[in-house]
Amino acid sequence: MRLLLIRHGQTPDNVRGAIGTVLPGPGLTELGQAQADAVVAALAEEPIEAIYVSTMLRTRLTAEPLSAALGLDINVVDGLQEIVAGDLEGHTDTDAIHLYMGTIFSWWQDFDGRIPGGEDGNEFYGRFTGAIERIAAEHAPGSDKTIAIFSHGAAIRAWASWSSRNIDAEASRGHVLPNTGVVILEGSPAEGWIVVDWAGQPVGGAILDDPSAPDPTGESK
Repeated sequence: MRLLLIRHGQTPDNVRGAIGTVLPGPGLTELGQAQADAVVAALAEEPIEAIYVSTMLRTRLTAEPLSAALGLDINVVDGLQEIVAGDLEGHTDTDAIHLYMGTIFSWWQDFDGRIPGGEDGNEFYGRFTGAIERIAAEHAPGSDKTIAIFSHGAAIRAWASWSSRNIDAEASRGHVLPNTGVVILEGSPAEGWIVVDWAGQPVGGAILDDPSAPDPTGESK
């Protein structure tokens, strides 16, 4: 099985550099919509079998152009949403961002580390892994088709790095994930996963990047 883990398009929170994890969350900016539109052409060569999104609005909006182009339904799956920020929700200050991302990176050594008022590593990895397992169960074992999964910056970075046999803790810090960046994994829940590609820019190219916008869940901290 081939998983495309696609980060959503730019949101107003991304522009402000705010940590935003509450449901349903904001929609997309004008640039975010352009990024979503560009996903269609960028993934045209992928034999996509199904489209899944998180329970957050921005993933559905990002998936809609691809859904329309392929004639595939959008399936909402609980568990794919962003890592819960708790007491740090809405913060834009450096200390809060470092605490949020630093706690997430600490899960490599200790799953019990908890974001203040938010999730610990056991809770996050349990619900995201469960979502991936439910998605995989909907498709034939050994399927070589691609599954498009629209999720979130910190969630994709954390889960893909931890679940992959070829990514270590240090690499996970340096692997950034911009809006509509894609991480591609191959494998299965039973056999495990390998990262085969980690995009360093939006799928439509650098023209759709916004280097002026702070990005707490997509950049290296």
